Amino acid sequence: MKWFNTLSHNRWLEQETDRILDFGKNAAVPTGFGWLGNNGQIRSDMGTHLWITARMLHVYAVAANMGRPGAYALVEHGINALNGPLRDKQHGGWYACVNDEGVIDASKQGYQHFFVLLGAASAVTTGHPQARTLLDDAIEAIERYFWSEQEQMCLESWDEAFSKTEDYRGGNANMHAVEAFLIVYDVTHDRKWLDRALRIASVIIHDVARKGEYRVNEHFDANWNPIRDYNIDNPAHRFRAYGGTPGHWIEWGRLMLHLRAALEARFETPPAWLLEDAKGLFHATIRDAWAPDGADGFVYSVGWDGKPIVRERVRWPIVEAMGTAWALYTVTGEAQYEAWYQKWWDYCIKYLMDYENGSWWQELDTNNEVTTKVWDGKQDIYHLLHCLVIPRLPLAPGLAPAVAAGLLDSLAK
Repeated sequence: MKWFNTLSHNRWLEQETDRILDFGKNAAVPTGFGWLGNNGQIRSDMGTHLWITARMLHVYAVAANMGRPGAYALVEHGINALNGPLRDKQHGGWYACVNDEGVIDASKQGYQHFFVLLGAASAVTTGHPQARTLLDDAIEAIERYFWSEQEQMCLESWDEAFSKTEDYRGGNANMHAVEAFLIVYDVTHDRKWLDRALRIASVIIHDVARKGEYRVNEHFDANWNPIRDYNIDNPAHRFRAYGGTPGHWIEWGRLMLHLRAALEARFETPPAWLLEDAKGLFHATIRDAWAPDGADGFVYSVGWDGKPIVRERVRWPIVEAMGTAWALYTVTGEAQYEAWYQKWWDYCIKYLMDYENGSWWQELDTNNEVTTKVWDGKQDIYHLLHCLVIPRLPLAPGLAPAVAAGLLDSLAK
């Protein structure tokens, strides 16, 4: 069966995209975009997180470029939240979490700031008059506090006043830095963002993960030495799980292929390892995490021996897996990647897609029944956009810039 680059499959993706975008608009709250519960209603007890608000700004920037009525107003809403309740006007940067009463978490998190960078860069493609200033502010914060010239890598976090940073260095934050840097490059055409993305990938993937059978280590000390027992007592942590998080392995694969395509678009010869390692990450994810206990689905985390630790099936890994399958097919033309893509869509429509309450379930147990061990609710629709829109675009430029350039469905014959 042929799905990729066909009008019929793309029409199906378009229909599901509209369903997801309609669900996501319910997240708008006065302070930004809130945490949506499983029934699609706001969980006011969770507050307004910076990462959710910034990701939803990115999502609706893409939607606005797709010509979806109402999306541009949500772009404006996101920009206003990042310029208002979530911004620290005294110390700079953005608070991690607020609510209607004020600041809940005043820390300055790299993971969250990189999503501000992504959201602002995506918003620039809509032509919103305040977006470029927001992007410039985000770039300034990244340059000043989160990009280490000495390490040529990204720092993890700071206290409220940017006076003290963690000794910990995180692979998750650096991965999302790569994602944001690629879009910032598309918007600014400043080559340093590609150089930085390549540097990060070379350290975390090519230098460390490749030597460990592509089981990506995400926890490092201040000298970038892996900490292999980090969070061993809290293995189901949402952002810093113990061991390997295979969903990130396969997500890295797609990002590296975007980086490869961006270099090729500059008529440069990208390092061969970008494709080699993307393949290695893809197949390692399947080897360790796909149905290791007999039931379909990707387990959330595995140990350094490749055995499952947290067996719950969280939504975002399979979403990212489908995007990487498309990316590898685009580069190699190999049918195996389309076959996996189709298998995973069949799984999603059987177990994850929720047509009664909206969107997709966030987490399933080992029997593929809904559970909430790691995640409770349907926080945002950022990852879903990747499997619904990215397979209808070329690998470069990135998501919002490509849609703004009119490239959506350009591959369909």
